[in-house]
Amino acid sequence: MELGVSGLNAKATLGPAETVKLARLAEDLGYSSWWAGDHVVLPSPRVAAAPMEPTDPILDPLVHLSYVAAVTRRLELGTGIVILPQRNPLVLAKQAASLDVLSGGRLLLGVGAGYLEPEMRAVGVAMSERGRRTDEYLDAMTTLWTDPAPAYQGRFVAFRNVDAHPRPARRGGPRIVIGGHSRAAFRRAITRGHGWFGNGTLDDLPRHLAGLRQAASEVERPERLGKLEISYLPLDPVVVEPRAAQRYAELGVDRLVIYPLPIEDPSEVARFLEHHAGLPHSPGSP
Repeated sequence: MELGVSGLNAKATLGPAETVKLARLAEDLGYSSWWAGDHVVLPSPRVAAAPMEPTDPILDPLVHLSYVAAVTRRLELGTGIVILPQRNPLVLAKQAASLDVLSGGRLLLGVGAGYLEPEMRAVGVAMSERGRRTDEYLDAMTTLWTDPAPAYQGRFVAFRNVDAHPRPARRGGPRIVIGGHSRAAFRRAITRGHGWFGNGTLDDLPRHLAGLRQAASEVERPERLGKLEISYLPLDPVVVEPRAAQRYAELGVDRLVIYPLPIEDPSEVARFLEHHAGLPHSPGSP
């Protein structure tokens, strides 16, 4: 099991000096991946489902990860996750390919369908369309990255007689990681994802894994995707103890992603990273 860290493109840890210090520390400590969350806008006033206050700062994940890529050499760079229906898929495909090229193929493109209706409404996307858009956008981006003469026709995106270069550094495009705990998200992970990204408690995980197994019995997984990688972000408790980490590994987690927030003092976050670097795991490759 590998270790990752998430959430440091927000609040008090988003500044340039803090980003450089913490990203290099994570890499030196053996973390294998660095994940950045996504909210274009947040409901104001805050609604119950919102993870942050509307005045809490959060950097665009692709911009943030480009900065992290420039100051690290080995960390994989994950969007955890991009709310895909809010993005133009051709523009996002270009951004993702650019970051993958500049980072030497280190991008993990985590995507989800979103869940905050005020955020969706603000960018002009109906909640009822978000799942279909997510599937179409993923298929359209993959076509643009891989086909010699890319063309796609769907309800929400269509193109032909165009091309986009450079192609991603990783053959076939960045590894796609699907976030979410719904039946649709599980099926999407099986049919379109190299991996799945979930969060919750240790007790929640078996239920999520059962959902993935159920989806795998209902839909076919393309051979090109290989084994589904499991990435999991524990939310409660925030501090993960060695026994719990061992249990995550036993349940089949490939990548345990720790989340230092709500700690906001960068020096405290550094200590948090140092503490968790001792958890049972396989360190990042040199």
